[in-house]
Order: sequence, then C-alpha cells, then structure tokens
Amino acid sequence: MDRWKGPHSKIISANKGLWEYRQIHLAETNTGLWTSITGVETTIPQDRKIDGIADVTLKGFLSLLRGREQNKLAFKDEVNLFKRTILYAAFPKNSRWYEMTEPNTKIEARSIVFFRIKEGVKEDDFKKFIMEELAPMFANTGVLKELRSKAYSPWKESQWNSPDVLHDNAKEVQFQASLLLGFSDKTAMEQFFKSEAVKKLSDRISIFCSAVHAYEIEETLTFVKDGKQFSH
Repeated sequence: MDRWKGPHSKIISANKGLWEYRQIHLAETNTGLWTSITGVETTIPQDRKIDGIADVTLKGFLSLLRGREQNKLAFKDEVNLFKRTILYAAFPKNSRWYEMTEPNTKIEARSIVFFRIKEGVKEDDFKKFIMEELAPMFANTGVLKELRSKAYSPWKESQWNSPDVLHDNAKEVQFQASLLLGFSDKTAMEQFFKSEAVKKLSDRISIFCSAVHAYEIEETLTFVKDGKQFSH
C-alpha cells in the first residue's frame, strides 16, 4: 500500500474542498469481531473482504465542484492500486462524530463495523435504529475513545466509476451504515466485543440487520484535518 500512502494520498490531499481525509488500513486477517447472532451474518466473507477505506469529509456541498480536477487524477491512478472500489456517501444529517475524549487522546485500537439492512425493514426505521439507538448506546458504554456513525444514502455506481477498476456491488452485499469505534488499546477492543453489553444488542440487531461485519483496523493515517494538510 506504499503508493496509496504516498503519491495517491497527495492527489487526494490537494483537494481544497476537504475538511478531513483519513486512510483506514484494515488488518490483513479479518474474519469478524462481532459475536454470533442468529439469523445475522457476522463472519466476513473473504471474497468480499475490505482491505482499506478512504474516509473523506467535505467542507460543504460546493466541495464537490472544487474537487473535480483532483478527482480526475484520482480516477486515473486507481487502476495502479485497487482491484475494486465502492463509494458510500452519507449526508451531514446522517453522519455524526461524538466527542468521547480530549482531542489529543491516544487511540491504540480501532474497529469499523458495517451494517446491512434486513429485507423488509424500512430505510427510515433502519437509519433511526443506527443513529438514534445503537450509536448513542455505544457512546454511553464508557469504553469508547472515538465514535463516528454514518447512515448511507442509497448506493449508486455512477457516484464513483473510475475506469479499469471493478465497482460491482450487488444489492445483497451492499451496506447501509457503519460505526467507527476507537479504544485505548487492543485488549479493550477485544473485551468490548465479548462484553455482555454487546451480546444484549443481538435481539435488536437481528430485527433490523441481515449482516454485521466488524473489522479490526490496523492503521489510521490522517492526511487532512480541519482543512489543513499533513504529511507522513
């Protein structure tokens, strides 16, 4: 991933419309941190396993226009790095960052959890569960050092359709929400996913979700923060 961390990151960071740009590198071995739930897929299928995430936050809607030239460069470069890229987007009203600790608190372990809506569940009910029930419940555990929740808009390939890279994303494998969780260390993360608090969520999750894929994050690199570029 040297090219992603290096030349490609510089292409993205040069976009003047970015408020934040983080690369989330997932651990090579990821089978699923979430405990088993009856009727819910918690084991990550290895043929669709995610390797990394470009976590981008825009300054505003006009940023879509300001970033056109950099997006063109990123489009051309993706074939040099990736086999498949999928873009999920969340509007501000469906994306929340919780203030869990002081800004400079060290976070030694992270996980990102993706959620797939259960067939027959209304989209508004699913979003309400993620944003107004599940995320606040996690925020109140007293364990997390970072929490970000996102309920995605319906996926469209046309939103990010770079050439010579796969963008196949059938309905049955799409995700509709995610939670990014930060912990003081890996032990705290492992204990969290084995805790009774998480197990007690199983019944509620099975009502709204058909899949919960909890990934361990190996490394998080910040290239743009508060609109300012950083180098690594």
